[in-house]
Amino acid sequence: MSQGIFLQDIYIYPIKSLGGIRMEVCRVEERGFQFDRRWMLIDPQGMFVTQREYPQLALLKVQLESDFLRVYSSERPEDYIQIPLILEGYESVEVVVWDDTMLAKKLDPNIDKWFSEKLGMEVHLVKMPETTHRLVSPKYAVNNESVSFADGMPYLLIGQESLDDLNSRLESSVPMDRFRPNLVFSGAKAYEEDSWKTLKVGEVDFQIVKPCARCVMTTIDQENATKSKEPLKTLAGYRTFNNKVLFGQNMVALSHGILKVGDQVSIQ
Repeated sequence: MSQGIFLQDIYIYPIKSLGGIRMEVCRVEERGFQFDRRWMLIDPQGMFVTQREYPQLALLKVQLESDFLRVYSSERPEDYIQIPLILEGYESVEVVVWDDTMLAKKLDPNIDKWFSEKLGMEVHLVKMPETTHRLVSPKYAVNNESVSFADGMPYLLIGQESLDDLNSRLESSVPMDRFRPNLVFSGAKAYEEDSWKTLKVGEVDFQIVKPCARCVMTTIDQENATKSKEPLKTLAGYRTFNNKVLFGQNMVALSHGILKVGDQVSIQ
C-alpha cells in the first residue's frame, strides 16, 4: 500500500464537451460519476458535437443545482438556461459517439433553441436514459461495464505531479482542465499512475484498463476557447507510444460508493 497519496480533485462534465464542475463529494456509478456526461449536444444527423470542431463550446459553463443544471455562457452569465435533472425527455432518437450508436432522449425544444442560438448552428440536447446501455469495448471491459456519453471509458485518472512535470517543460503552464480528468490525485511521483493496475480510493475499487490517448482538445483554452499547439506538441515529444500521445489513465469502477476530496488512494 502506498502512503500519502490522496484524492485532490473530483470533476464531472454533465454535458459532454462543455465546462466541468469540481465536486467535493460524488457518487461512483458503473457508467461514470453521477451526472457525468449524461447529456450531450448532437447535430441534426444525431452526431455528437464536441470542442474538437467547435471550440466555442468551452465558453458554455455548467453548474449543478439541487434539481437542475444551470448552463450559461461565460461571456454573458446572466443569460442562462435550466435543465431538469430528473426529466427523462420526450421521443427517443439514435445518436452517435465515435463507433457507437445508441438511443437517447430528446429534451425540450426551447432548450435546443437556446443552445442553437448560442452556438450559431442547429443542435439538440439529449439525455442518456438508464435503459440505454452503451458497452465499454470488450477489449477493456472488466465486468461488461456500460459507459456514458464519454469518449469511451467511465473514469479518467491523472496525477497532479504528472501535470507539474509537463508544466515544467512548457513556456506557459496549463491547468488541469485541459485534460478533463474525473479524479486527480496528489502525493505520488510524476507518471507513477502509468504502472498502476488496481487501486482503492476511499472505499471504492477501480481498475486501470488503458492509458488515455490525447487529442487536439488539450490545446483549447477552457477560459477563452482559443487554440494553440501546446501542450500537445510538448507532450508528443516525450509521451508518444505507438503513435499515440498518452497522458492519464482510463479506469472502470469495480465497486460503487461515495468519494470525497481528501480520500486516501491505495495501490494494490
